Amino acid sequence: MGLLAWVIMGLAVWHFTIWLSDHFWGGIVGAFIGSIIGAIVIGLAIHGFSIPGTRATHLVTAIEGIPGSLIGMALVYAEGMRRERAAGPDGSPPPATGRRRTAPAR
Repeated sequence: MGLLAWVIMGLAVWHFTIWLSDHFWGGIVGAFIGSIIGAIVIGLAIHGFSIPGTRATHLVTAIEGIPGSLIGMALVYAEGMRRERAAGPDGSPPPATGRRRTAPAR
């Protein structure tokens, strides 16, 4: 039941992304995945990587998913911004770096 509470809380927090500019890596779906995975990972970390059962699930269990959801979405947003900056203003990929390989002399 604890896992369900974390997932539902991640889903609830994800709904607030409609007020943010869409710079998430993978768009709104990327924000959704980041929110859900973040809520689950942090919830598991708080409970020692075990899932609380029905009798151990309380309101606080659901609230524990909020920080993870925000962290997950922040990471996906930061990656999306990094990729947009790297692509440049026209959306083209960045120039290749490194040396070109030349054919050996014969």
